[in-house]
Amino acid sequence: MERKSRKGQVLILAAAALAVAASGCAKLKARDDLNKGVQAFSAAQFDQAIAYFQDAKQQDPTLMNARLYLAQAYASQFIPGAPSDENKRNAQQAIEEWKEVLQMDPNNLSAIDGIGAMLFYEGSTPFDLQLMQEAKTYHQQHINSHPNDPVPYYWIGQIDYWIAYRTNEKLRADYNEKARKRLQQLDPLPPALRDQFIKEDGTVVQEGIDSLNKAISLREDYGDAMAYLNLLLRQKGDMETAAAARDADNKQADDLLGKVKEINQKKMAAPPQ
Repeated sequence: MERKSRKGQVLILAAAALAVAASGCAKLKARDDLNKGVQAFSAAQFDQAIAYFQDAKQQDPTLMNARLYLAQAYASQFIPGAPSDENKRNAQQAIEEWKEVLQMDPNNLSAIDGIGAMLFYEGSTPFDLQLMQEAKTYHQQHINSHPNDPVPYYWIGQIDYWIAYRTNEKLRADYNEKARKRLQQLDPLPPALRDQFIKEDGTVVQEGIDSLNKAISLREDYGDAMAYLNLLLRQKGDMETAAAARDADNKQADDLLGKVKEINQKKMAAPPQ
């Protein structure tokens, strides 16, 4: 009995050793596939890169970079506004891969930012309010874990601008279908439309302004954030009840454009690093 017991233990140990060896070989194969995938990705050979990253993921499910690169390879093939099923599939596959990453690492910023950006691009053309709002939740998630990063505040401000812009444009278009005198792009909104705009997107515009101001406070030369703040201030101007307040918003917006121009000129004049 004792001899049989020892023989059984030996067999178990041998099997365990084989399993460890097989696991080690799989991980080596996964890293080799990852490296080949990165090379293909860098050469914009996305289909080939996807095949390598998928194999790397299968060989070693814990290899996070394989999952992140796989998501990015799908995302790199997505074209905003293209109506094909394949294009939509690329977006969804990228999001699914990033979500798998978040199941393993809930605070992975690459996955959080990737989903937020992809939802924004999906929702921009054609415009989809629900996707835009969902995109904001991921950028807010980034803020919750890293409140001193300026970029997610910029994203929220940008999304809020497009939400408000679409509402403003629709209000003007609907008005012009019925009005005798056409409402021009830069004309103030009539009181009834202004009140409706405030009701629909007043909090959105203020959230966007606050977010962009926060981004600029964290990065003083954040030209892109200033450019969107300029646009949101003009939306705010369409919500003002007094002409002086509207003029003040537009003046602040103009000043920001001047700052953006200065920042861009300094960047162009700076020696390459």
